[in-house]
Amino acid sequence: MTITRADELQQTPFGLGALGGATHDVTNQPPHPAPYDASDDVALLEGVRREGAGWAEEDLRRLGRLAGSEEAQEWADQANRHEPELRTHDRYGHRVDEVDFHPSWHHLMRTAVAEGLAGSPWADDRPGAHVARTAGGLVWGHTDAGHGCPTSMTYAAIPALRKQPELAKIYEPLLTSREYDPGLRVPTQKRGLLAGMGMTEKQGGSDVRTNTTAATPTAEPGVYTLRGHKWFTSAPMCDVFLVLAQAPGGLSCFLVPRVLPDGTRNTFRIQRLKEKLGNRSNASSEPEFDGTVAWLVGPEGQGVKTIIEMVNCTRLDCVMMSAALMRKTLVEAGHHARHRSAFGARLVDQPLMRNVLADLALESEAATTLTLRLAGAADRAVRGDAGEAAFRRIATAVGKYWVTKRGPAFTAEALECLGGNGYVEDSGMPRHYREAPLLSIWEGSGNVNALDVLRALGRDAATAQALFDELSLTRGADARLDAAVAGLKDQLAEGSQVTARRLVERMALTLQASLLVRHAPAAVADAFCATRLGGDWGHAFGTLPAGAGLDAILERALPGRE
Repeated sequence: MTITRADELQQTPFGLGALGGATHDVTNQPPHPAPYDASDDVALLEGVRREGAGWAEEDLRRLGRLAGSEEAQEWADQANRHEPELRTHDRYGHRVDEVDFHPSWHHLMRTAVAEGLAGSPWADDRPGAHVARTAGGLVWGHTDAGHGCPTSMTYAAIPALRKQPELAKIYEPLLTSREYDPGLRVPTQKRGLLAGMGMTEKQGGSDVRTNTTAATPTAEPGVYTLRGHKWFTSAPMCDVFLVLAQAPGGLSCFLVPRVLPDGTRNTFRIQRLKEKLGNRSNASSEPEFDGTVAWLVGPEGQGVKTIIEMVNCTRLDCVMMSAALMRKTLVEAGHHARHRSAFGARLVDQPLMRNVLADLALESEAATTLTLRLAGAADRAVRGDAGEAAFRRIATAVGKYWVTKRGPAFTAEALECLGGNGYVEDSGMPRHYREAPLLSIWEGSGNVNALDVLRALGRDAATAQALFDELSLTRGADARLDAAVAGLKDQLAEGSQVTARRLVERMALTLQASLLVRHAPAAVADAFCATRLGGDWGHAFGTLPAGAGLDAILERALPGRE
């Protein structure tokens, strides 16, 4: 028996060397996508200028380069791989109820707060401050979605807290700070604060009027003690929480600090952390209140009315985060398609793939444009514009319903562009795919938002008028859009729960189409109207009709990347 050495085998005509090299050589795989500029989005930058925040563009571009850096992308990955851990007791048996986060979470949070993505716009008098914050979220959202929860709640808490001016005077300067100061300490001794919210309970969910948490007045005016259990309270290491509870006068809103002014821990027993489908970097908890000290915010019995402004703000952030996920996964899909070849050509040059990418680009631009229009309405509404306040009231609920509904299908299609690579955790696409459904659930599921639209239409005729005033700006510009608006007016006459989703979907599509007709290039607007309104469209992404201007759409969505 003769034994042949490996080096001799490689020299033979039929040895390993004849096969072309080692089997682990890597070819035809795209390079790592980072670093890239997450703000390199024409629709985003145009919208920022249009909505009055052009002054923030330099900071936005700087944040975009940081968001797309290898370091920030690694922070996002690590924060999701190393999930928060609950510590209910210390080594001596004392109750502490603390959640430990990976250092990457704190890097993400520190950046977000410093860049003004939490409460700082409320302390900024410049027109467009709220638009600049939303645009920053669209860019920084290319990292991790989970840490956007506490920054969003902090932003949203301030208008509700202002219903109790003496509390706002104490806490607002700290909630609008750009300093991230983690750890549980007396709030007024910290450099900056974060706010959370505790609304839902296990027996009612979105039906908060069925809450059973009880609020008992104390001898001190405005101070109560709470007893009860909340079902879904995210970011439990926030410094203060706005909580709904049943006071003698009915459902009311309360401010609950984790640490009391005298330095003692308020009773905030974290029973467990939720094991969620996605949003893994963020802790979501079930806290129990038992003699928990709380301060009344707004009048007794007006809890929903007090906290509704907070909900309007967080719903805008749901639209923003969905649009950010769309853009992030589109960028990933485009990067893969530009560098991967199959059947003799790059994927991006294959007609079917170009159709898919162009269709995704249309959806992404429509979501981004609507997000910034809603942010502009919010900015002008807080400055006293009644018309914009009415538009914001209905359009935010419409946008929340539709854009967050499109998110899961969008991320699934973008994932598929990477083939098997997209189904592997290392690509990051599964994380984005798991994240997308949350945004249609958070702050009210699709049904809740559809019902909210019906409620707004029924209570105040000014809301419907505000929407049609917006749509009238494009009257005569596109026959398909005109027909859709006319059909929408007919649908409004029905106004039933059975057809509510159809109504809100039509509202969203006509609003997006109107914005694109006004502000986007002809190729983008025409393709959107033809497919989303004209019916020349299949049920999957990638079914744009022939002659839809794919090249122009892709060049706009992914400039300089062909």
